[in-house]
Amino acid sequence: MSAERVIGMVLPGGEARVPQDAGVLYPDVQFVPAPLGLQSLTPAGYDAVIGGVVDRAKSLAAQGVAAIGVSGTSLTFYRGYAFHEELKDSVRAATGLPVTTMSTGVVEGLRALGVRRVAVGTAYIDEVNARLRQFLLDSGFEVLALEGLGLSVFGEPGKVTEDSLRALGQRVFAAAREASGSPPDGILISCGGLRTLGITTALEGDCGVPVVSSTPAFLWATVRLAGHGGQAPGYGRLLALDAPAAAPAPSAS
Repeated sequence: MSAERVIGMVLPGGEARVPQDAGVLYPDVQFVPAPLGLQSLTPAGYDAVIGGVVDRAKSLAAQGVAAIGVSGTSLTFYRGYAFHEELKDSVRAATGLPVTTMSTGVVEGLRALGVRRVAVGTAYIDEVNARLRQFLLDSGFEVLALEGLGLSVFGEPGKVTEDSLRALGQRVFAAAREASGSPPDGILISCGGLRTLGITTALEGDCGVPVVSSTPAFLWATVRLAGHGGQAPGYGRLLALDAPAAAPAPSAS
């Protein structure tokens, strides 16, 4: 395994286990995990672990990884756009390595697909949804509809069935179209614990627009830091793209 394809992954949960999607999409990349111990999908839960991100990243750097990805969409967006950018800067400064986050992955994925007007489905409670809406607005998107599943215990999103996720995507698409009078440019399914890989192409077929979801977009963004093109055909429009260049991030408003 080339050293360039060894990537450190700061994980929100307590288990040092890389998401299954990583091996499915990128079997030629080695991921090294470092868990934080998150227990609840709430601001209080995130506050309990966010201070450990830099230390975990430093431990990964000491193991010789080529790049670092900080997993957890809500963990990385919940304090807002400015804090999210500061978090990446802090990890870069501490490790000297290229860094991305799960929130960066979904933003870059949406931009790469030309999505500006978005319908959003999440695992989250209302308070976390409100913070996501603001983060997306500050990242340059128009949120036409947003629905959460109201889950707050870490691990619960992994129990949501594919049928339920597909239905969630269909609902937010329909709500966005009704609210605006025209279809959204794309759908975002947010939460790294939701198992979206198996429903992406089906949902894209249902709605006729691209679908971006947390874990696949995070992995796509992370492997690109280490020189991988990011392609994994058969899992939706984003992963079929030919190594698109990420659009520059706008300034937070």
